[in-house]
Amino acid sequence: MARAWEADPSALFERRLGKSPEELGNSDGNDECPDIWRLDNGDVAVIGRDLTSHYAPLLPQGVTLAADERLVVIPGSTLRAATADIADV
Repeated sequence: MARAWEADPSALFERRLGKSPEELGNSDGNDECPDIWRLDNGDVAVIGRDLTSHYAPLLPQGVTLAADERLVVIPGSTLRAATADIADV
């Protein structure tokens, strides 16, 4: 059975939504890069810490994760900084 939505791995990064991790103080520029990006097909990519194994047993009723999905956590400042850009997505 086909899914209602499928990620397109051929989509490319088009533009950052919000500010860079460095601008927000969430990265030292090395290996800490929580970020939100619009892809050229209109989808959105989120870079964050993979906490799937921690949160999987705590998911609210009706929320599920497919075997190929991950739950990532980003700083609230990253999402707040992207709010104006998200309206354009």
